[in-house]
Amino acid sequence: PAPGTSTGPGAGFEVQKYGDSRIALIGFPSVGKSTALAQITGTESEAAAYEFTTLTCIPGIIHYKGTKIQLLDLPGIIEGAAQGKGRGRQVIAVAKSADLILMMLDATKPDAHKAVLEAELESTGIRLNKQPADIYFRKKKTGGIKFNAMVPLTKMGANPADVVSRVLREYRMHNCEIVFREDCAIDELIDLVEGNRRYIKCLYCYNKIDQITIEEVEVLARQPHSTVVSCHANLNMDRLLSLMWDMLALCRVY
Repeated sequence: PAPGTSTGPGAGFEVQKYGDSRIALIGFPSVGKSTALAQITGTESEAAAYEFTTLTCIPGIIHYKGTKIQLLDLPGIIEGAAQGKGRGRQVIAVAKSADLILMMLDATKPDAHKAVLEAELESTGIRLNKQPADIYFRKKKTGGIKFNAMVPLTKMGANPADVVSRVLREYRMHNCEIVFREDCAIDELIDLVEGNRRYIKCLYCYNKIDQITIEEVEVLARQPHSTVVSCHANLNMDRLLSLMWDMLALCRVY
């Protein structure tokens, strides 16, 4: 179209936040996200045995223990999503607004899917199941860089003060005060300096356990922040709801 003209309204992707909390349901295409949405919320999202059936953001509401929790079924993420492949950037932008990420994984496929999804989210500033580093940091107008550490810094080489100074100067911060209250790596310092990271809890949900052996199910169930379900066979869905509730850690005020 010519400059200054419009082709009409486009398909909306972002959904207005609703309820007491928001959960983003992400995963590779065809891992059972839409089936999970239907089982948990009763909301119908197109589901089929082929990939890329969900092309936009489908919201549903979980009514649990007197609360309303918004669950968003997002289009499948593919490798390279952070660079804009598929609808990756839009999916990740919505995930950043969530209070909890529910990562749906296929129990029948290699665990490499989990590593790829974690790397895509990590590259856009989302930190899963982590806390911000315990570092005191304050910018000043003058005085140079004042460095102090209350614990030994073992992850920054032989001269941590020099490493910290070089990182800060790289970001053109020549006057500031910084105090390390815990042993941190350079990446954690960079996260602090850039200041645009999102620390979000993540529950890893392995779907399709009805297609693997009991031994394989037990191995997956023992992994940290993980649960196992079969959305198609409606197995262990109550446990999934309970874990989501626990990880959200909502407080009821009377």
